[in-house]
Amino acid sequence: MRRLWLIFAQTVTVSLAVLFVVSTLKPEWLGKPISAGANIVAVRETAGTDGPATGTASYRDAAQKALPSVVHVFTSQKIRAPRHPLIDDPVFRHFFGDVPETQGQTKSGLGSGVIVSASGYILTNFHVVDGADQIEVALNDGRTLNARLVGGDPESDLAVLQIEPVKAELKLPAITLGQMDSIDVGDVVLAIGNPFGVGQTVTMGIVSALGRSHLGINTFENFIQTDAAINPGNSGGALIDSRGNLVGINTAIYSRSGGSLGIGFAIPISTAKNVMEQIIATGTVTRGWIGVEVQEITQELAESFGLPEPIGALIAGVQRGSPADAGGIKPGDILVAIDGKPVKDPQAMLELIARQKPGESVPFKLRRQKTLVETTIRIGKRPPSRRESE
Repeated sequence: MRRLWLIFAQTVTVSLAVLFVVSTLKPEWLGKPISAGANIVAVRETAGTDGPATGTASYRDAAQKALPSVVHVFTSQKIRAPRHPLIDDPVFRHFFGDVPETQGQTKSGLGSGVIVSASGYILTNFHVVDGADQIEVALNDGRTLNARLVGGDPESDLAVLQIEPVKAELKLPAITLGQMDSIDVGDVVLAIGNPFGVGQTVTMGIVSALGRSHLGINTFENFIQTDAAINPGNSGGALIDSRGNLVGINTAIYSRSGGSLGIGFAIPISTAKNVMEQIIATGTVTRGWIGVEVQEITQELAESFGLPEPIGALIAGVQRGSPADAGGIKPGDILVAIDGKPVKDPQAMLELIARQKPGESVPFKLRRQKTLVETTIRIGKRPPSRRESE
């Protein structure tokens, strides 16, 4: 009897232990449905809200305002196969017959762009669409539309596209342009684009510096530097402020690996707007030109010329028959001022001359040996894509 009692007690104990384990880990085996809202582990959750949590910085409003205006730009370019050098030789054709010319393969590319007008105008980088035979843009809502190149400016790396055909029912979401006067170092900015083709992406950072130049990226450089992540595919996308206004066009990164290292560059909206308006009006960008080659003044050169500091632009060459030649500028002169504005270096000289309107007469101040010389030069029109000289 005692033995039967022990067996019964052990059986009940084991059964209760199994029942406890099953009811805890696999209650469905007992036919007990699990409530969809039940928590296996006790956690603390916040109630759902329509906005960001109190005291938490959020830029969702800025992002939602600008996101519909940023598009993906897809380009395709036919790679022309080289023509055989003997294809027209009658002896070659006698032995080998007619050799068909191959069309080559298609090269595709991607980037980003920003809708700046309800008329369908899109700002992007020139290198995104350079040489493209076909351009398509994908809108934020999923629509894919053909676009044409209105014009490009390789010296600032900007281009303007237009969606065609432009229809009233498209209702294109144009972005609001910001003001560079309101941007300063330390301000929060968001970069929007299509990095590596993964889809529309928003990254956050601050304005790290303004007026970056001498980078060797473009002929005319006045970049906004930011640590907001910019990667391949972001080119041509939007850099916006904390209110969702466009303040720059993402253009380049400093990287040894191909990915973001926290140093990105964007073209200021003030420059982009000026280039865009000229391209829309005339299809090109007109800049001033005088026809000189310049050299940077190093500390050694400054000492040899008897200058107190290395400021100005050394004239290394003058193109014959150019406005500079007609104005009496000579090799060895040091350009110190244009239209009353000081010339700090060759880059500043380039930008000051480019701002002048062709046909206008502008005063120049030069240092020739130890004498200051003033002359007036009638500004010419800068030849297109001429990067090696001014």
